[in-house]
This record gives sequence, C-alpha cells and structure tokens, in this order.
Amino acid sequence: MTLLKIDACFSPKLYPVYADNESIVVIIDVLRATSAICTAFHHGAAKIIPVATVDEARALQAQGFLAGAERDAIKVEGFDFGNSPYDYMGDHVNGKTIVLTTTNGTQAIEAAKNAYQVVVGAFSNITVLCDWLVQQDRSVLLLCSGWKNRFNLEDSLFAGAVTAELVKRSDKYKLGDGCLALEYLYKMAKEDPMKFLARASHKERLAALNLKKDIKYCLTPDQTKVIPVLKDGALVKWEA
Repeated sequence: MTLLKIDACFSPKLYPVYADNESIVVIIDVLRATSAICTAFHHGAAKIIPVATVDEARALQAQGFLAGAERDAIKVEGFDFGNSPYDYMGDHVNGKTIVLTTTNGTQAIEAAKNAYQVVVGAFSNITVLCDWLVQQDRSVLLLCSGWKNRFNLEDSLFAGAVTAELVKRSDKYKLGDGCLALEYLYKMAKEDPMKFLARASHKERLAALNLKKDIKYCLTPDQTKVIPVLKDGALVKWEA
C-alpha cells in the first residue's frame, strides 16, 4: 500500500515550503472566514469570489456583486457583510455570487490558488469534509490561515481534529511532524475546545468586540454538509 501524507502549514507565508502538485489543500480560518464561507453555501450562495485586497473587493462590488470585507475582525465600512457567519444566514444570499476579502482566510486561498485542489474546512463541516478527503485517495495539506501570517491556536486545533479524524478512518496516511503535533494538541483540547482556547489571542480579540456568539458557532461541529471547493478562481459547492 502506498502511504499518503498529511501535513500542516501554520501560515500562508510558509505555504511555498510545503506546496506540491499532488496534495489537496484544506484552507482553515475557523474564527471566522472559513466558517462564514460554509454558512453562506449552506444558505444557498451560488459562488464566493475570494480576493486578497479591499480594493479588489470594492471594484467587484461596484460591478453589482454583494461583497464582504473584514480587517482586524471588524467589517470594513461600505460593504454588505463582514466575516461573521451570521451575516450569511438567510435568503439574502440564496443564489448570489458574493465577493469576500478577509484579514487571513482569503490570503491563504490566494497563496494556495494554484494547488492541485483547494477546499474550505471548518468545524461546521468537519465530518463531511473528512469523509470526502478519505474518498479522494490523495495526500492532504492543512493550511492554517493564522493571524497576519503568524501561528494561531484555533486553526491549529482544527488541523489537529482533521488529522485525528482521517487517521481514525484510514490507515493509509503518514503524518508529517506538524500534523503529529497538532493531533496531540487536539487530544488535549477535544473535551472542551472553548475552555482550551480561552486565552487564545484571536478568541480574546473577538470576545472584546462582543462576538462571543460567533466564537461558539464557529467551534460547533457538523452544522452543514457543504464542502466549498475552488474552481476557476471562485468557491463553489462540491458536486460529485
């Protein structure tokens, strides 16, 4: 049996070190971009166009697209949405194409856009994502968006959760040291992720902005069966 690798990259800045032409790249920004993206598709969004800059988002918004923009956890003035999952719940996103730029998550998508395949992961879609990844029979790179190209705890915790779930489902994976460490991290935290992350910098940042409801939502597993996948520069729902 040929073993497949699972590895973790802790920052978009490090992505070139890990990049290859074979792996499926899972974009992770659980607080909050990838959680918001999964929520938008769950509520019927047709496409999400991720862009790296606010100026790009404004230009597309001027063409008539709905647009979300967030910097430093705050919605950018003049846009339809920030990156709270609650912004994307409801009929107002059904059938729409939405432009999105965020501090961290869309930067990770930009870094990995030329990978073999790019998909979006969050606790809200973790089970369907892990089932799907096993079915693909491909190596996996878990790309943590972090915070402004620095390590963060919540994305690493999710990467550890995915690692644990894939290893539980199949014996065909070989873990890189990053994933091995994050699997241990997840096993320490899995009984109470909220408590484990209580002092995490971004959790504290969001709590200071009175976004505790967002944090709880983003750490709640299996709220959707949607898998967003990057295709021709836009995220769409995976179609078998």
